[in-house]
Amino acid sequence: MTRIARVFGAALLFLVLFLLLGWATLALFYSNLPWPRARLALAAAFLAFGVWALWFSRSSRAKWLLAGVFGVVVLWWSLIAPSHEREWRPEVAVMPRVSVDGDRLRFTDVRNFEYRSRDDLTPHYEERDVLLSHLTGVDFFISYWKLGPVSHTFVSFIFDNAPPLAISIETRPEVGEGFDPLASLFKQFELIYIVGDERDIVRVRTDYRDEDVFLYRIRISPDDARRLLLVYVKRINELADRAEFYHLLSNSCTINIVRYANAIGRTGGFDIRHFLNGWIDAYLYASGRLDTTLPFDELRRRSWINDAAHAAGNAPDFSERIRALLPTIHK
Repeated sequence: MTRIARVFGAALLFLVLFLLLGWATLALFYSNLPWPRARLALAAAFLAFGVWALWFSRSSRAKWLLAGVFGVVVLWWSLIAPSHEREWRPEVAVMPRVSVDGDRLRFTDVRNFEYRSRDDLTPHYEERDVLLSHLTGVDFFISYWKLGPVSHTFVSFIFDNAPPLAISIETRPEVGEGFDPLASLFKQFELIYIVGDERDIVRVRTDYRDEDVFLYRIRISPDDARRLLLVYVKRINELADRAEFYHLLSNSCTINIVRYANAIGRTGGFDIRHFLNGWIDAYLYASGRLDTTLPFDELRRRSWINDAAHAAGNAPDFSERIRALLPTIHK
């Protein structure tokens, strides 16, 4: 037993040291040094020195030196701050904001772009006034670059006297940047909450990015829907006042949606599908938050909206047409 404990302890120590060394190497590679080759060289040199110091050198001085360098890397990384002042891609160039006046919410810089192709677009922003008392429910979207365990999720708030208001939690890439899940763990992307018309937020995905989009009506009371919108409003204004970094595991689309559902009283613990969000609809179905009068496979088939979105185009009744085959469940 003592020998087994020693082997287990040695293996655990190796794993911890390996993870710390890997983290620091990637932190250097994704640091804020403006020269890619310098970052690569610095990360490679640190990794080589770390491997030598930990597993080949018998000198305690080398290990203490590595610990000191690691501390410097941690300090450096902690001082990298998010910013609103970068050369943003057009679709994320403007941060929305919300003013609250009793029952009335005024959203400024609501995105409603005109698209001719994925990258050929005309930016347009507008103001949108909504009344909390006319908010009746929440719809949930899952958008797939490729069908599988990873997706993008966002919500629309449904009103009985106004068009739906979509809110999508996304990375805020700079010109020339594309999304990289590993890089998102190392302060590479700022965070944005895009507030927009569904003819923009949904249609850009179905018609121009060739993503598969599913739309589900969530079982939620109007009171809870209103509380949820106010949580979003608070976060939108906080983000407009102070930039934050996107983080795949702690500050991303589905993780924040779950966090806000918890804030309004969601019951239930952690589920791996909060991270593997391509399967989040199965989780919502199993937890009773979707229409369970249909088998899940049938519900999912009816919730795929690409054909309806293609047919609707830029029509004023786009939102109604993509919901034509959906069960109604806002109770």
